Amino acid sequence: MTRIHPTAVIDAKAEIDETVEIGPYATVGADVRLAAGVVLRSHSHITGHTEVGSETVIFPFASIGEIPQDLKYKGEPTRLAIGARNQIREYVTMNPGTAGGGGLTSVGDDNVFMNHCHVAHDCQVGSNVIMSNSVGLAGHVRIEDYAVLAAMSGVHQFARVGESAMLGAYAGLNQDLSPFTIGFGVPAKVIAMNRVNAERRGFPKERVKEIERAFRIVFRSGLRPRDAFSQVRAELPDSRDAEHIVAFLEKSERGFCRIR
Repeated sequence: MTRIHPTAVIDAKAEIDETVEIGPYATVGADVRLAAGVVLRSHSHITGHTEVGSETVIFPFASIGEIPQDLKYKGEPTRLAIGARNQIREYVTMNPGTAGGGGLTSVGDDNVFMNHCHVAHDCQVGSNVIMSNSVGLAGHVRIEDYAVLAAMSGVHQFARVGESAMLGAYAGLNQDLSPFTIGFGVPAKVIAMNRVNAERRGFPKERVKEIERAFRIVFRSGLRPRDAFSQVRAELPDSRDAEHIVAFLEKSERGFCRIR
């Protein structure tokens, strides 16, 4: 049975699974869909065309689905899609997409958004991502799986953070951060390979060595990017991680962070 506190304000048109729990003074709008096992803590606010996946927990004073902070937004019915088993902590804000950005902000599964984080319009956040306190994503940002963004860091519009990358505390990212790297500073620069993340994910030693080899070619060889990418593919033709690094960087439109 759905457990809804009598002080919660729930629009009758909202689609709420019978296993959802909604705490005191929470508000849920007409176009919201809450999947099985979702928990809304007290004073949380969910509105707009927002879908929340199973077992996601939204903590007090989070504001999820309010209109984008984009002056070009004119009230079009865009969406926010949140996956399963996310932890969305106090005062987190997430906005739906805009017509100019594809109309969708998406968040994957098993992410942690610590207090005061912001996910702006048209962002795409993967799965198993950790965003520490007060991280801010501007519009159209892409965050790949297993990335970690440390406290107070910020990501510029249209920038990307690659798989298993880490952005250090207080960093300002205005270009793409390669998969499996650590970025730090303002503007952010690459300072090392993110070996710890790969090892924590249980990668075998040979796979970690392949990533390290690709990292050294791209960031420490002194080769021009095009030549470095060719060398990575020549030396590591069977490494899916090396290919992912190269393919990610080849698609960079803002340029990518170089080694400090």
